Amino acid sequence: MNKLTVKDVDFKGKKVFIRVDFNVPQDAAGAVTDDTRIKSALPTIKYVLDKGAQKIILASHLGRPKGVDPKLKMDPVAAVLSKLLNKKVVKLDDCVGEAVKKEIAASKEQVFLLENLRFHPEEEKGDEAFAKQLASLADIYVDDAFGTAHRPHASVYGAAKCLKAVSGFLMEKEIDFLGKVTYNPQKPFVAILGGAKVSDKIGVVENLLEKCDKIIIGGAMAYTFLKAKGEAVGASRVEADKLSVAQDILAKATKKNVKIILPCDHVVVKGIEDPGSKKVVSKIPDGFMGVDVGPQTVKLFIEELKTAKTVLWNGPLGIFEKDDYAQGTKAVAEFLTTIKAVVVVGGGDTASAANKFKVSDKLSHVSTGGGASLEFMEGKGLPGVDVLADK
Repeated sequence: MNKLTVKDVDFKGKKVFIRVDFNVPQDAAGAVTDDTRIKSALPTIKYVLDKGAQKIILASHLGRPKGVDPKLKMDPVAAVLSKLLNKKVVKLDDCVGEAVKKEIAASKEQVFLLENLRFHPEEEKGDEAFAKQLASLADIYVDDAFGTAHRPHASVYGAAKCLKAVSGFLMEKEIDFLGKVTYNPQKPFVAILGGAKVSDKIGVVENLLEKCDKIIIGGAMAYTFLKAKGEAVGASRVEADKLSVAQDILAKATKKNVKIILPCDHVVVKGIEDPGSKKVVSKIPDGFMGVDVGPQTVKLFIEELKTAKTVLWNGPLGIFEKDDYAQGTKAVAEFLTTIKAVVVVGGGDTASAANKFKVSDKLSHVSTGGGASLEFMEGKGLPGVDVLADK
């Protein structure tokens, strides 16, 4: 990575603004149900503290509030962070303004968490004045929130422009691993693409056709490809307006000698809420919909993955959230832990699947960014990365 990191900066006596991604899932009572993202930021926070920073000001968004939403305040996050850090974290009532500055200046504590950035509409608008107010809280800017790096928001892009801006350890790791699969993959390079929509992945597929040896396609997007090939897909989810795109991708793959592997059997049901109707078929009958890849497909996918040196996995292979339809995703996830390859999982639902099947710590890298990892793999520049100081 050609960007400066926290290792390139002297933090002694400095106030440090760290943009983190604490956009964590919560239950109905507001308690944090998965602290993975909070834990991911700890190495950077601890490093900056160890290097003698005077104060650390952490900033994140949480959810998609329309104005101030008491259910999306950062207090539960501050409580979890405080426990994990074993240090008091002062949760502030706002993220800009004189009261915030005064409280930081007057407090003897070292770690502060600003209130939800998205309580201010200026954050998502990338408002320059708002960005300058955030930047005025500190001397140095650190970005450790890869999940938001594709958004030119005030705390991601604008504030970073106002200060010396460097990457945290998590951001550095993301760029390094995603860079390996996007720009310099060891061959054979196999991509596994799943999830619901072809439309979300068009840019990624186009880019991967230039680099991959094989592309395995599962999940609901497989039915769009199968239908594009003239196969019966019953009542499975199909993006009718993307059939020509799928045909185009299949034609390009043939031309570029990239092998596309589609499911050869399917787990089907009459309705998602009707697991009793579940059966395995090679051709999907009318009135049935595909909800997972079948056992023969799992064997086929595993066979194609055996020789891979680099694997990129983006998108589950079935409705893995429901245990009845999770077998395909689970089997492939577990197989990926056994091969001698760089295996990178691109954020979002795929990261949730890796966590559910307890394989995250056995894979090379599980990205914390869904949209950001997709845009990175399309070869697009990310505002939150581009703005950081070059080495």
